[in-house]
Amino acid sequence: MLVSEDYKNNVKELYKKAQLILTEQELNNIEFADFGLNNIDNEGLNLIIYINTDRYCAKEMVLLPNQTCPEHRHPDINNSRGKQETFRCRWGKVYLYVEGENKANISCTLPLGGNQQYYTACQEIVLVPGEQYTIDPNIKHWFKAGPDGAVVSEFSSTSYDEFDIFTNPNINRVCQDRIR
Repeated sequence: MLVSEDYKNNVKELYKKAQLILTEQELNNIEFADFGLNNIDNEGLNLIIYINTDRYCAKEMVLLPNQTCPEHRHPDINNSRGKQETFRCRWGKVYLYVEGENKANISCTLPLGGNQQYYTACQEIVLVPGEQYTIDPNIKHWFKAGPDGAVVSEFSSTSYDEFDIFTNPNINRVCQDRIR
């Protein structure tokens, strides 16, 4: 699956709206993850990785309007604790759902595409610019942008995206395309 130029431009526009100063190289290396679902407008994630070492990681993520990053967790790997991450909203609104106290109603709708049964975390945290939330290792979570989209900074321990465990067994975490 190739990502359209319009899609790529929409992602870049949200980075601009957040007033992030990014290099041309960073903009040329945006990752567009559709998780192998071929439904990137509804379930996908767009990100720039600033750094990912054996000690820490920093990323800038864009979710287009109402786009959802599917439910997953960061498991322990080789006797090391899984990734702990802090999400800080830079622009827009993010609905973050983690395992915990169940609520009868969540504020956002589940993504379209027939994968609703794979969204089980129900404890809602709503983030607006300047707010942040830390997710411990091995906690199932998913997040969705509000109607205008969202830009989120992630600060974490080392990221091993290829080892994330998704609730949806059909997910394959690969980068689908980059801006050229």
